[in-house]
Amino acid sequence: MRIAISTGGGDAPGLNAVIRASVLAALQRGWDVLGIKRGYAGLLGEDEVIPLTRDSVRGIGHTGGTILRTTNRGSPFNYPIVQADGSIKYVDRSDELIANAKALGIDAIISIGGDGSLKIAQQLVDRGMKVVCVPKTIDNDVPCTINTFGFDTAVSTVVEALDKLHTTAESHDRVLCVEVMGRDTGFIALYAGMAGTADVVLIPEIPFSIDKVCEKVMARERAGRRFSIIVVAEGAIPVGGTESILGESMPGQAKRLGGVVDPLSREIQKRTGKETRSLILGHLQRGGQPTSYDRLLSTRFGGAAVRAIEEQAWGHMVALQSPHIVFVPIPEVLRHTKRVDPDGDIVMTAREMGISFGD
Repeated sequence: MRIAISTGGGDAPGLNAVIRASVLAALQRGWDVLGIKRGYAGLLGEDEVIPLTRDSVRGIGHTGGTILRTTNRGSPFNYPIVQADGSIKYVDRSDELIANAKALGIDAIISIGGDGSLKIAQQLVDRGMKVVCVPKTIDNDVPCTINTFGFDTAVSTVVEALDKLHTTAESHDRVLCVEVMGRDTGFIALYAGMAGTADVVLIPEIPFSIDKVCEKVMARERAGRRFSIIVVAEGAIPVGGTESILGESMPGQAKRLGGVVDPLSREIQKRTGKETRSLILGHLQRGGQPTSYDRLLSTRFGGAAVRAIEEQAWGHMVALQSPHIVFVPIPEVLRHTKRVDPDGDIVMTAREMGISFGD
């Protein structure tokens, strides 16, 4: 058996731990393992395909990033080609990818990625390739799994920032607005806001009113709490408004959300008279060493992916349905996006703690 591993989409802490676990579990079975560099670019001649050995993965389980590198612009079914005039042309190179994989003797592929990688994997399965998937995103928006790896680390990064911001906000009697990642979901904002004792949490699932946000700030002022911490998901939407698009995306990328926090902070200062500052944490949330929880989850996912290959569970994604790791058909995963339940227990608890969602 010869398998190959690909990491696609945005990076997330824990990718290297998945690679390490998959390689060691495969080598334990006497299989050969290859690593496809930069998504599927290595199989298309745009990068390398390298052998992965025990030496290749030694000491990487605790490191961030991915030794295979990654891209979110490399779908073989819509591959960007730069023309002589500098324009971008998108072509279907799936036949080339399948032929190259066959020429290398690759029997199966472990695809580690989010919803974009899952869609590509399903297309490859439909073309007869043997693929199993590992869910990866700091946004935690992949259905059918309780958590994706990288999420816990991202939340921990935000909480650490909130802990530090509390002291400076209180010292200056300021309102601090912090924008976090999450795309169309508010998991990072909600979990970090709860753990970091924010006063207001704004998420895409609950459209907010600026009047309600300001009411919370002034209620704290009247109670002698002259500072406020506001956590804002990048996809947060005002009542009757639309999400904030952060400039143009690179060719082949999904829309880039963000920038909502700057106009929000200006409006809060205008309405309340409170000095208000904004901060966008951005890619800090993707970087750094994975937490112990993410290292363990990544390792479990990597070992399970090899078991999925052994059981010929083609077209399935490994998932955490606590306490077990299970195999879920990719079409079932792609049926919808996981979002925060506005009536769920975490939101309910947050409200009971006095956190405002601006509604």
